Order: sequence, then structure tokens, then C-alpha cells
Amino acid sequence: MAPSTLAASAASTSTACSSSGCARRSISSVTSLRRPRGVTISSASRRVSAPLTVLATMVGPDKTSTFQATGAAAAAAAAAESAVERKNRQTERQQALVRLSGKEIEERAMRLQIETHLAYPNGRPELAPKIDPEVLEQAYQRCGAVTADYAKTFYLGTQLMTPEKAKAIWAIYVWCRRTDELVDGPNSSRITPEALDRWEERLEALFAGRPYDILDAALTDTISKFPLHIQPFRDMIDGMRLDLFKLRYKTYDELYGYCYMVAGTVALMSTPVMGIDPSYEGDLEPVYRAALALGTANQLTNILRDVGEDINERSRIYVPLDDLERFDITEKEVLAGLFARTTGEVDDRWKQFMHFQISRAREYFEASENGVNYLDANARWPVWSALVLYQMILDKIVDNDYNNFTQRAYVPKSQKMLSLPKSAAYAALGSKLYDLREAGVQI
Repeated sequence: MAPSTLAASAASTSTACSSSGCARRSISSVTSLRRPRGVTISSASRRVSAPLTVLATMVGPDKTSTFQATGAAAAAAAAAESAVERKNRQTERQQALVRLSGKEIEERAMRLQIETHLAYPNGRPELAPKIDPEVLEQAYQRCGAVTADYAKTFYLGTQLMTPEKAKAIWAIYVWCRRTDELVDGPNSSRITPEALDRWEERLEALFAGRPYDILDAALTDTISKFPLHIQPFRDMIDGMRLDLFKLRYKTYDELYGYCYMVAGTVALMSTPVMGIDPSYEGDLEPVYRAALALGTANQLTNILRDVGEDINERSRIYVPLDDLERFDITEKEVLAGLFARTTGEVDDRWKQFMHFQISRAREYFEASENGVNYLDANARWPVWSALVLYQMILDKIVDNDYNNFTQRAYVPKSQKMLSLPKSAAYAALGSKLYDLREAGVQI
């Protein structure tokens, strides 16, 4: 799969971070969120999560009571529920995830986020964590270091933002990364639905001003400063739940829901931090819809890029089975790889199928473009960079003659760097870009 926002910023992360998770997930939509692989962030293990005792040492004995109380409450709640009750609840939750329309889930979260944006334009200061400002700054810098390590291109983009916005994006990225690592990290084989329940309990506490650890505290502080709603964060956890039990997507609507949960969510999280251009006087809905379109585009790109990897490493097929059937392709053929073993030549049916899938992704990119101009000026270049780079991945798939079974669509660093002036020009032109295109000027 996660850093794309517009989701792209988030998405780039994936570039940095969203099929298997960040890998498949477009946080990297705080840059796509293709989910980053195998993190961990203590110095030794590189894992983001650290034992509470280690974090307590960092915070100091007089500043850990809130963290410890939150953890104790979660443990008590888990112990009170029987195994049968937990199993029944998990079954009901899985059925609900499969039953709900992806677009309905997305629409609900977008509406809640817009309401929050309007009601709390400056965040909720009362939620600011009660910890030493110096420790809080250390937490933000640690989040920045993680982002720089695992989402280099995206991290560079945050350097164009104000320090406060950059730190907020780092905190969001790290939370998304940690979430993704639960199902796509080195310990993913041991992760259960109950573990995700506990992670969601931590999220609820975090949004109530009771962070569990120091990295959570950075996000709680971000929530106190920016108008973030909890629903996109909950939905991302549900995206991880899907990865625990769902290996196939029958329809595009099912896949769309997954793309929203692992990438569109990042768009909803990052847009209020990126900020809206002060001169924009329209409704917020077009801004958020454009962000969601970019998150979807980034995630679809991740999925198309990683077809072979997902099959070989996870036995997963993310592309819709209904679409395969339309092109007379069977699931068994996809698992085997539709290419000649001797020449590497890809089956014509697969080429036609991939052409259709790439065209769909490009439509979402196009739908997202105008929304970039609604963002605050210092956020446009990072978002345009993600948007341009992800489309270059689609170009590489075509250059590879649609062979995404044995070849990875890779954009060399030199080409990424060469694309930055183009992104900067798009950002500077703003709405004039579309006037020039209408006039037939090639930019």
C-alpha cells in the first residue's frame, strides 16, 4: 500500500509507505501510503513501537501516569470479555466490513471530517497532552527521523511546509506506519483481530487526550492543533482487519473500499494539516473529494505495480475478479503468471486488462489535480510531486510491456529529481495551469 494529500502527500509516503499494507496502502498518500515494510523504531530493532518501560524512561516518572493508566484500562477491558464474546464480536465486525459499500464508508468519514474542519478550524487545544514541552519536541523530532528514514522523498516535501505543519504530518505518518506494521511487519503472522481492537482502544484514548506513549503524544498534540476527526483513523484500522482475512476482491466496489481504508484515509487525515488556500471561498467538499481521488489513484497504482509481489509473497490478488472475468482471465492464470517462461512475453489478454486498469487509475489522478490548487500554497509542491511521481510508475508499467509479474515498475532517483521542477511549475501556476492546457499549451 501510506503518505497522499491531498492524499498524495500521503501517498508519496507509500511511495514511501499501501497491497499488503503500507506496501499496498497509500499512506505513503502522506505519501500513497504504499505501506512501508518492516519498520520498527527503537535504535536496535528500528521498530516504531517500543516497550512502555523504555518510553517511560524517556518521559520521566512524573510524566507517565496518563500513559500507564490508559494501558491498564485497556488490559482490564480485554480481560472482562470472554473468548466466545470476542470471537462473536470479531465475526460480526468482519461481516460488517464485507457488507458495507466502500463508497458509503468513505462518504461517512468525509462528512464527519468536513464537519470537524468547520467546527474546530484551529483544533481542540484542551486535548493538548500534559507533558513537558521539551519531551514533546523530542517526540516530534523522532517522528521526523522515522519519516526521513522510510519516506525520503515525502520527507523532503515536508521541508517546504511550515515547521508546525511538517511536524503534524510526521506524527500522522508514524501512526499510520505503526498501524500498517501490525499486519505487514516482521510480527504480522502473530497479529490477531484482538490486537487491532487494542490498537483501536489506544486510538480512542489518544483522541481523548490520553496518549499511551510518547509517539502517541505527538499525534494527540497534532489533534489539539488541527481539525482532525477520528473516523479516518478508525477506518484505516479496519483496512488492516481486511488484510487479516480477505485475500480476494470480487468487485471494484470492494476494492474501492479497501483503497479508501488504506489510502483515502490518509488523504482525510492530511488535508486539514496541509491547509486550505485563504483565498478559497467555496465548499470544503470539492477539496476533500479531490484528496480522496488522489488517495485512490495512488493505491490503485501500488496494486498494479505489485501484482507479482503480492502473489509470490502473500498469495493475494487485489485486482477485482469481476474485471479479470471480463477479459477472460482466470484466477489460476494470474497466480501462475500470464507470461511466457522462455521469452517473458506477456499474454495479450493481460496487456488489455492492464491497459484498462491503468486508464482507471489515471482518471482518478485527473480528478484530483484541480483540488491541489485549493490547498495552502506551501502544500502544493509536495502534493504535485507525489501526483507526478505516481503517474510515472504507471508509465513504467507500460514501458515494461505490462509485465508486473516478474518486473517491478521502478522510477530511478535521477528521474524523480528531474520531475521536481515540473511539479514546482505546476504548483506555482495554480489554476493558470488549466487555462494554459485549455489553450493547447504543453506544460
